[in-house]
Amino acid sequence: MQFIGIIPARYGSVRFPGKPLVMIQGESMIQRVYEQALTCKLLNEVVVATDDRRIFEHVSAFGKVVMTGEHASGTDRCLEAFEIINENNEYNDSDGIINIQGDEPFIDPEQIEQVCRKLRQPGKNIVTLAKQISQSHEIDNPNVVKVVFSLSGKALYFSRLPIPYRRGESLTKDDVTNNSHFKHLGLYAYRAETLKQIANMQPGPLEVAEKLEQLRWMQQDLDIFVEITDRESFAIDTPEDVERLEEWLLNNL
Repeated sequence: MQFIGIIPARYGSVRFPGKPLVMIQGESMIQRVYEQALTCKLLNEVVVATDDRRIFEHVSAFGKVVMTGEHASGTDRCLEAFEIINENNEYNDSDGIINIQGDEPFIDPEQIEQVCRKLRQPGKNIVTLAKQISQSHEIDNPNVVKVVFSLSGKALYFSRLPIPYRRGESLTKDDVTNNSHFKHLGLYAYRAETLKQIANMQPGPLEVAEKLEQLRWMQQDLDIFVEITDRESFAIDTPEDVERLEEWLLNNL
């Protein structure tokens, strides 16, 4: 089974325009993501997919990049990028496509390997990551997506609300390490044939309500398997997040 890592990158973020090109300690965020992904031993190649000429030209200076049309989601952009890359049919429908978020400049390559290994298993067509929440403020934060899953690791639901709901209980900073709340990390692995299938699905009421496209797939009876990681992920959503990351780097590196 071959694996291709695709990093969707768009310039026009509502909360942070030009986010992929923001500099972090002398290097752009998109370059940092790209270089981290390259260190994953299971990926046959890594490609940035963008619809913006500025990002295209920037990435061309250090790595592989393809120009796509405009898309509503990174998932759709991944499919078009895959079709461009695979014009010579080097990959087949059973190979894996890894959707790597372009706003996590220090993504751990072991996390990418983790979803790749899971995708190799029979019956596993979509795989993603989750981490137990260790900071109480994240539980009520709607920008932190929560997930609940079965004993076999199959996702049951994703929500911006605190799930599971702790009836009659509240969490403090001292007891979050034993909680049952997990946050979703936006790294996806799909078989190519499954990516083609979900790209043709129309949004359903759950996705419209929560603004989470994975709910569309679940509502269409596709299984999403959740791998657990203990490695923290630092996503950049706003300019303030860059400041927090810089502070974190000074204290931890």
